[in-house]
Amino acid sequence: MTLLVACGLQREAALIARPGWVVVAGGGGAVRLERALDAAVARGGVSAVLSCGVAGALDPALRAGDVVVGQLHRPFVSSEVEKPEVVPGFSTSLETNGKLLEWLAATLPEAHRGTIIGSDTIIASAPEKAALYATTGAIAVDMESHIAARVAERHNLPFAILRTISDTADHALPPAALVGMKPDGGVALGAVLASLARNPAQLPALIRTGRDAGAAFASLRRAVAALPDQT
Repeated sequence: MTLLVACGLQREAALIARPGWVVVAGGGGAVRLERALDAAVARGGVSAVLSCGVAGALDPALRAGDVVVGQLHRPFVSSEVEKPEVVPGFSTSLETNGKLLEWLAATLPEAHRGTIIGSDTIIASAPEKAALYATTGAIAVDMESHIAARVAERHNLPFAILRTISDTADHALPPAALVGMKPDGGVALGAVLASLARNPAQLPALIRTGRDAGAAFASLRRAVAALPDQT
């Protein structure tokens, strides 16, 4: 099975890359990511779509580095007008719909299973996370899953999500972390340093963010390495 994999960061893409996987890093640009995923499907050979990378926790029980697998919660948090005809998670008319998720869950038995919600913007504050958890019950949030699910739906491809937690439900991301991604998914170090210079008091929160992200990246590497070559 050739997987088309959607992520946000170049660092994620480097950790995820493996034979048989086509990895696209969106860099936080929803339109750009969707076009790139559609183009990859159009080239042929894609048999399933996976959203993979780091995510923010909504469930207070999740810790940095925890693995989560699941389907998309609908409606997602997006600037798009909702499409009521879209079936939650993914088209249940496909017999293969659950097989990709079951493969992930069976291979990663320690993973937390639940729905993950997609957002076009970073959900940064603890109150935002708590409100989203209360209203949706989704266990985590990221910026690519809703886009990848939409592409999978459009092309009648199975879809699932594999993410690792980079920030817990009680952790508010500091301003420097919110400007840290370039449009190509690289690290905007200059913007991070400029934000820190303007507000040095955010340094402890930024250090925690970096530490927790490191745990998420290490966990992501292990989770992807644990997956068999063939599904």
